[in-house]
Amino acid sequence: MDKSTTGQNPRGSTQNYRDSAGAALPEADRHLRPGLSIHDAAAIVAGDMVGSGIFIVSADIVRHVGSPAALLAIWIASGLMTIAGALAYGELAAMMPEAGGQYVYMREAYGGLWAFLYGWTLLLVIQTGTIAAVAVAFARFGGVIWPAFGSNLWIGIGGAGLSGERLGAIGVIALLTAANMRGLNLGRIVQNSFTAAKLLSLVLIIVLGCIIAPNAAARIANFGSPAAFFGTHGWSLGFAAAFGAAMVGGLFSADAWATVTFTASEVRNPRRDVPLSLAIGTGVVILLYCLTNVAYLFELPAPAIATAPDDRVAAAAMQMVWGHPGATLTAVLVMISTFGCANGLILTGARVVYAMARDGVLLPIAGRLNRANVPSVALVIQGVWAAILALSGTYSELLDYVIFAQLAFYVLTVGAVFILRHTRPEVPRPYRTWGYPYLPAAYIVAAAALMIDLLIVKPGYTWPGLLIALSGVPVYFWSTRRRSAA
Repeated sequence: MDKSTTGQNPRGSTQNYRDSAGAALPEADRHLRPGLSIHDAAAIVAGDMVGSGIFIVSADIVRHVGSPAALLAIWIASGLMTIAGALAYGELAAMMPEAGGQYVYMREAYGGLWAFLYGWTLLLVIQTGTIAAVAVAFARFGGVIWPAFGSNLWIGIGGAGLSGERLGAIGVIALLTAANMRGLNLGRIVQNSFTAAKLLSLVLIIVLGCIIAPNAAARIANFGSPAAFFGTHGWSLGFAAAFGAAMVGGLFSADAWATVTFTASEVRNPRRDVPLSLAIGTGVVILLYCLTNVAYLFELPAPAIATAPDDRVAAAAMQMVWGHPGATLTAVLVMISTFGCANGLILTGARVVYAMARDGVLLPIAGRLNRANVPSVALVIQGVWAAILALSGTYSELLDYVIFAQLAFYVLTVGAVFILRHTRPEVPRPYRTWGYPYLPAAYIVAAAALMIDLLIVKPGYTWPGLLIALSGVPVYFWSTRRRSAA
């Protein structure tokens, strides 16, 4: 691979080249510059993982599996899968610390087509749809404090409307996109600040629910006897299928941990710090997720979790502690969490668009950097499409559709560890996957089993996901033909 394509020096890091007077060089001579520490990288991992899911999805999980034991088992199993995947990605990140991360790993292991399909799906809905979803969640919970977010602003012909909620979501996307266009440092500061705040928010829920003000009635209802804790459903084949379907909520509440790999070329010591940040970030978040669910069980009986209004489990739990002010507090916590999550997704996702443009498979203009040495055009493309998804209101359905495709890309990427060990054994590997080959193989088996379960239990959400990914095939061949003709 031509090092000039990614702006990397032979040691695998990028540099911010300037002339002898200290002035920025022309755009053609600019490269992404390393400005992220291990702390910054870990904040990206944790901040992108923690969005709105931990505050709501436990309700749906309990509706699927019923018992407190199964609820905790879902979060533990989802957490172990997440950490296993992150440990495998660490080896790839240490080998290839380039902008684009997972896109690059797919390209090197499987070729340009598979890499493009991943990047295409990421741009079309995985990253942008998640940005839209968390921005809308910010505005929705913001309506508790600012009622204007809940109002309707009727415009257009025939009753077409724009709600304050959607307008607020678009405003968040625009604000954070503009902030990240001003340079990596501002985006880094926003990410670090809000990641710290959201992790402290989870700690607050854990301390209040488990130590300071537990609900004795809920604790007895959930933990008072083996029957109360384990339930009476039994571990049948039907329950196993329901367990697998319920894991979707846990896995995707912990998703986006891989986005730090998109910014690998901007990490100061990527061969060490990207794998380490993956391990630290996922480990801390999964521990907090499991303890947060223990706090929910200390405040609410399992049936109350399943029937929480609008699935707002955290709000219902905090309302048990502080009444109505507790619900308001939860709204603030979710706003902090979703704002920081949206920032991390915006910061990282544009780097994949940038890498694809540098490879010549997207508009070349998206591969340019502005004077702040960030991919401003890629940020704008990503932000505009995310705003359209937020405006259309179809983002949640699209996210459901790509669950299967996203799992398939995870399996392929973890599989790349095996492939590249065979095809490129000579490449230095500063970090090697812990537990190889057993741990990455276990991840692949578990994810494949979950995919099969989803094909059976949720076929309406699996085949459309494959079609969304495969829609990139003609686009890829058109772009490669155009590039060859040029």
